[in-house]
Amino acid sequence: MSTTVIQQAMTSEAWDAVLITDPKHVYYLTGFACDPHERFLGLVFTPDHEPTLIVPALDADKAREVSSISHIVTHSDTDNPYVILKQHLPGQLNTLAMEKAHTSVSNFEALKQAVPAQQFADAGPLLQSMRVIKSADEISRLKDAIVCIETVLDNVVKRIKVGMVEIEVVAELEYEMKKQGAEGPSFSTMVLSGPNAALPHGIPGRRRIQEGELLLFDLGVYLNGYASDITRTFAIGEVDKETERIYHTVLAANEAAIAATKPGAAFGSLDQTARQVITDAGYGEYFTHRLGHGLGIDVHEYPSVHGQNTDILKPGMVFTIEPGIYVPGKAGVRIEDDVVVTEQGVEVLTSYPKQLISIGK
Repeated sequence: MSTTVIQQAMTSEAWDAVLITDPKHVYYLTGFACDPHERFLGLVFTPDHEPTLIVPALDADKAREVSSISHIVTHSDTDNPYVILKQHLPGQLNTLAMEKAHTSVSNFEALKQAVPAQQFADAGPLLQSMRVIKSADEISRLKDAIVCIETVLDNVVKRIKVGMVEIEVVAELEYEMKKQGAEGPSFSTMVLSGPNAALPHGIPGRRRIQEGELLLFDLGVYLNGYASDITRTFAIGEVDKETERIYHTVLAANEAAIAATKPGAAFGSLDQTARQVITDAGYGEYFTHRLGHGLGIDVHEYPSVHGQNTDILKPGMVFTIEPGIYVPGKAGVRIEDDVVVTEQGVEVLTSYPKQLISIGK
C-alpha cells in the first residue's frame, strides 16, 4: 500500500525517481530495520521497475529475510555506493525526489557528483502525510510499546527508596526495559528529583532522592519498531499544599486537553485548552513548552501540538498530551499520556494511574 502511494506520487509530481535514505522510513516501507551507521542505505523507486533496496553487504542476509522488497543490491566498504545507486536510476533523470531533512551536505554533494539529476525535490512532506494516519497494526504496536513501558515503570517505582541517586534509578529502568523485551529506550530516560524536576529537559545526575519532594519520570521504549512515551510525577512521602496544588492543576490541564480531543478540532485548540487551565490557576508563565507531539516510528514526529497549529485532527492520528508546570528551585510536574484520535473522539492508550501517588516509604 505504502509503495503504491509513492508510485502514484511519482506520476502526479512528475518525479523520475524517489530515493529514501532515512532508516526509519526504509523500515516503514519495507519491514527491514537496521542502523547503517556511516554506510549508505537507500530505497529506490522508479516508474518502470520494481523498487530496489541498496544495503551494506553485512546487512544483506537480514534484508533478504525480512524485507518486502525482493530486489536487493549490496555494497562493500570499498565501493562508492552512489555509483551503484546511479545504476538503478533512469538514464534520463530530470527530477529526483529525496529526503532533504535527512541528507547531510556532504552526502548531497556525493550524490550530485554521481547522479546527474537536473533538480532535487523533497519527498519529506509525502512521507509525513503517509505516516500521520496510523493503521490498526501500527496502533497495536504502539499499544504493546506502551504496555511495556508501563510495566517497567510499575516494577521500578516499587523499588524507589529515599537516598537513591537519580542516575541509579535510570539504570534500574533501562535494565528493566531489556528484561521486558524492549529494543531499548526511545529517548534518554529522565528521572528528576526535587528542584531538578523543574527542568523540562533536565539530565539525571548524582542528586539523591529526598523526603518531601517530587520525583518525575519521563521514559519510553522501542518495541517492534514503535515508540512509547509517558511521564508520571510522584511524591516522595508527603509534599506541601502548594506542591499538591501544582500537581492537581497539571492533572486538570491534561484531562481537559484529552476531553477536547476529537476529529475536526484544531491541534492548537488542545494546547490552548490546557494552557488556559494552567493560566487560570496562576501558573501560566511556568508552562514553557508545547502540549505534545506525534508518536510512531519516531518518538517525536508530526504533528507538533502547539497553540498556533491550525491543522485538523483526523481519526488515526497518535500524539502525546503532556502539560507541565515548572517552578524554578521548587518543583516540576508533568503528566503525559499517549492518545489516538478515533471516529467517536479519543482513546487514551496509556493507563498508568495519574493521581498523586506517594512512594519511597
